[in-house]
Amino acid sequence: MPERLGMLIDLKKCISCQACTVACKVHNKVPLGRFVNRVLKVGPEGNFPHLGYYGLPAACMQCTDPPCVDVCPTKASAIAPNGVIMIDDKKCVGCRYCMAACPYGARVFNEERRVVQKCTFCFERRERGRQPICVQTCVGGARYFGDLNDPQAEVSRLIHERHAENLLPDLNTQPGVFYCRP
Repeated sequence: MPERLGMLIDLKKCISCQACTVACKVHNKVPLGRFVNRVLKVGPEGNFPHLGYYGLPAACMQCTDPPCVDVCPTKASAIAPNGVIMIDDKKCVGCRYCMAACPYGARVFNEERRVVQKCTFCFERRERGRQPICVQTCVGGARYFGDLNDPQAEVSRLIHERHAENLLPDLNTQPGVFYCRP
């Protein structure tokens, strides 16, 4: 079975410190006021109330059936063989259709470069055999990354053992990011 990269975030371990947010912002040169990786306030008054009340680290969900890719008129957004959704800056015309289509609010517009940005699980770091920056900097050790299709991979094993869930499962986007409830 081909590699399918994904992530598990254990909300019991996340302390909402925002280290992942800051590291991602600096590493990916995300413009001021924009975030590719962020911690949402969840609860009755926040996003995704069905999960309870706490901090919820969120970025691109790396969906198997991503609406953001389907609406891209230039095919700048595409699914890589490993399941990670990538954006080709040379093809992106900044129309922001993908931003409107993403049910997770995971894309941001870079005004300076006039292109859309999103989490790529730190493509360039992975090319050098390193973990995504958010995984490396997670103070609470709440993030696990690896091949979802490899039953021996820690991330895959923990998703099954801990009965991890996706956000907004009714949308059938089949995200590659999973969460363990607090």
